[in-house]
Amino acid sequence: MKKSSLVLALALALPFAASAQYAGPSTVPTMSVKQLLDTGKDDQHATLRGFIVSHDGGEHYTFADDTGRMKVEIDAKHFPAGVKIDDKVRVEISGEFDKDLVGNKAELDVKRLSVMR
Repeated sequence: MKKSSLVLALALALPFAASAQYAGPSTVPTMSVKQLLDTGKDDQHATLRGFIVSHDGGEHYTFADDTGRMKVEIDAKHFPAGVKIDDKVRVEISGEFDKDLVGNKAELDVKRLSVMR
């Protein structure tokens, strides 16, 4: 009985532990979409604030701010549990910029997503 209670307690606690995120200061620059697309380097870390305006299939979304739009890739695990996010919810995303050396393909591989309050 004690063993099954411990297993149940751990199973219930795991989702909460996994959803914790660092909320302190960061050296990763907050940029606009235009700044990132114009001056961003491949593998650069960046933070953007704006809106996820469409789901383009799988882990692919379109993100927009006042300066433009760009493609982003967001794993489902990075969305806050139990929070509805649509094109009217302002979010902050941080991740690694992927820019092809040949062609114009550029996207942000999101590693953290939070709702702006």
